[in-house]
Amino acid sequence: MQYGYFDDEAKEYVITRPDTPSSWSNYLGSTVYGAVITNNAGGYGFYKSGAQGRFMRLRFNAVPMDQPGRYFYLRDNDSGDFWSASWQPVGKPLDQYKSECRHGTAYTQITSEYSDIKSETLYYVPLNQTFEYWRLKVTNTGSKPRKLSAFTYCELTSQWGTTQDQVNLQYSLFISKGEQKDNMLRFAIHDNLYHQDPEAPIGDGAMHSWMALCGSPLTGFDTNREAFIGTYGNYEHPDAVKNGKCTNSLAYGDNICGSMETEISLKPGESKEVIVMFGIGDAWAHGEPLVKEFGNAARADEELKKLKDTWHARLGSFIANTPDEDINHTINVWGLYNCLITFAWSRAASLVYNGERDGLGYRDSVQDILGVAAAIPEEAEERLVRMLSGQVRCGGAIPVITKDHNPGHEKAPKPEEFRSDDCLWFFNSVPAFIAETGKWDFLNKVVPYGDEGEDTVYGHLKQALLFNLERMGANGLPCGLLADWNDCLKLGYKGESLFVAFQLRLGLTTYSDISTRLGNKAESEWALIERDKLDKAIQAKCWDGEWFIWAITETGLVYGTKTMEEGQVYFNTQVWSVLSNAATPEQAKKCLETVKAKLATPYGLMLCAPPFVMASSKVMSSVVFNPGIKENAGIFNHTQGWGVIAEALMGNGDRAFEYCKAALPASYNDKAEIRQSEPYVVGQTTYSTYSPRAGNCRVSWLSGAATWNYYSTTQYILGIRPQYDGLLIDPCIPKTWDGFSVQRRWRGMKLSIEVKNPQHINKGIEYIEVDGQRVDAAVIPVDMINDGAKIVAYMGMDAREVPFERL
Repeated sequence: MQYGYFDDEAKEYVITRPDTPSSWSNYLGSTVYGAVITNNAGGYGFYKSGAQGRFMRLRFNAVPMDQPGRYFYLRDNDSGDFWSASWQPVGKPLDQYKSECRHGTAYTQITSEYSDIKSETLYYVPLNQTFEYWRLKVTNTGSKPRKLSAFTYCELTSQWGTTQDQVNLQYSLFISKGEQKDNMLRFAIHDNLYHQDPEAPIGDGAMHSWMALCGSPLTGFDTNREAFIGTYGNYEHPDAVKNGKCTNSLAYGDNICGSMETEISLKPGESKEVIVMFGIGDAWAHGEPLVKEFGNAARADEELKKLKDTWHARLGSFIANTPDEDINHTINVWGLYNCLITFAWSRAASLVYNGERDGLGYRDSVQDILGVAAAIPEEAEERLVRMLSGQVRCGGAIPVITKDHNPGHEKAPKPEEFRSDDCLWFFNSVPAFIAETGKWDFLNKVVPYGDEGEDTVYGHLKQALLFNLERMGANGLPCGLLADWNDCLKLGYKGESLFVAFQLRLGLTTYSDISTRLGNKAESEWALIERDKLDKAIQAKCWDGEWFIWAITETGLVYGTKTMEEGQVYFNTQVWSVLSNAATPEQAKKCLETVKAKLATPYGLMLCAPPFVMASSKVMSSVVFNPGIKENAGIFNHTQGWGVIAEALMGNGDRAFEYCKAALPASYNDKAEIRQSEPYVVGQTTYSTYSPRAGNCRVSWLSGAATWNYYSTTQYILGIRPQYDGLLIDPCIPKTWDGFSVQRRWRGMKLSIEVKNPQHINKGIEYIEVDGQRVDAAVIPVDMINDGAKIVAYMGMDAREVPFERL
């Protein structure tokens, strides 16, 4: 079933049915003032922190999952009938109520028609501002005059700290109040403290927000939730709207709401617009000047244009025209937009994340850089430096980098708190950033360690390798420590992770290559010697005949062998044996065939199989999940791009494409009832065929899947992959494709790239033409490429061999 469509020209997803299988959301604002909004105007807002700065309330895990929100209620004052400008919360019958939602890049527009009234609501946060616009345009499409009342509604938290607001009610219900003056409402928490220290940190001092009505007279208001909703009322039928009048309540303790009432008279065919501004800060000191400057339609239009122009420019870093529309939708708009939002908010705030991850999760945030380096290289560099400064002197990392991170003065984690994979992700992100930007000198940049001392980026990379090399187990493989990438795997501190071994191998290869380029021969040779030792251990202990094992526990138990009834095959070690180039050609072929035979489903690749049922939770804690969900034989979407990359490296374009499409959200646009989550952004986990609800997807938006989905498609299927010294054109595509074209921004240049596939092969570049000049190689030297260059790459059976490239 289809609930909407992609409008790539407008860079929007258009929801044509409001009764989506779940609430389909979008993001507004920035990391300073952020907001989540759904297709029915549900969601919430937060200031700097989804956990400690949430000023608008959401009841997580409720039905519907997105209430309350940012609502406009409309009431016909002659008939007493009322509805909401979004389908919910009133929920009029859909045979009478029409609705369309356009989720765009940091804005959402909802258009509805009911009872000869058309309403258009538009929500967005202007760039670099700490307030949001709610714009309501109402049109009389009937033949008689109409007298309407419009009511705003949002529910404010009683304390911006999530736990305090939801749990500590004997405190939080006695610290808030609401005030009104002219066309503004003032919401205050700890208001007495504001007069003592207006600049006190959030949570310690006063917390203020405000709402203003522009372009229409204020005829009533409510700041007390129960006064507006009613003691026994609800969002569907609030008392104030039913009665046709707000009570002008001033909250004093208890729960605050923001409702402003205005009357709108419309002749047939007439339209009127109301602008609401909602922001952070004291209403009189901060809000009034902002209303004076921004509270008119002309300025609101100007701010919307700036917002769109800025976001659309970011999305212009890679534009593709392929034979597959689902891939086009993903690459050209939603895949990158998803990466950018995930980069900004890490895993901190969504309709599912409740602020419990308040900061930058270390390994997630390092990986997130891969998806955005081309679009926002300066911000990617800043993030890289920040994450490097979270590495401590021994080479491990602080698990979460908070907004108060103080490099050089942080306390290092205890030995038992280190995770084994954290800093190994730099061997993906740092080379990719340098290849993207050409900033080779980034390796010489001096960055402090989290706890003490400092080093160059190159030195940080060496410490990352030493951290794992100094923590090896009995079989010569890296210890899993508290956890490797899979947090459910409890091997014992000295248990050994083959996944981390493959990561370490890739790191050693990358470090050797960098050292050679820097002229550090001794360092390069050291890395290769260590890699040889690791290779011998891998080949001696980890190959089970048709696939690689999973891991070895501290007690010597080997996971992931043919003799195991549960978790027999582990996805990560199969594909990373190829990504790290650790597998022999024969092993690579066999283990990928095992992935296809034992882990592939129509909805993506399972993390392991069969699921765990009898395993001890002390070793394999994924047993707590139902079979077919998350780490217990579910489809963990973070990993799907690794399967695509592995098949592309092996030249299997048809299978790489098959895996890509199985996990691609856009592929489910016409069967959204199966996936249920948004068809325009990734989710964390999809239920596998071990579940009775195979294909259901959960935890949308903020996932490592965003980066690997986008990165694997653009750089390995389409194969346009920056190198230190040039641009590699090495696609691995379905044989049925005639080719494709891309507009690519790289190192300040705009490039036009066309790939032709006349012989209908999967992989192999015969030659390339750069502005008519032939290049008999797959890598175009950087000095041959100029701004505006036209590049044509020809695939062919006589293709020159492309050497193994790092991930």
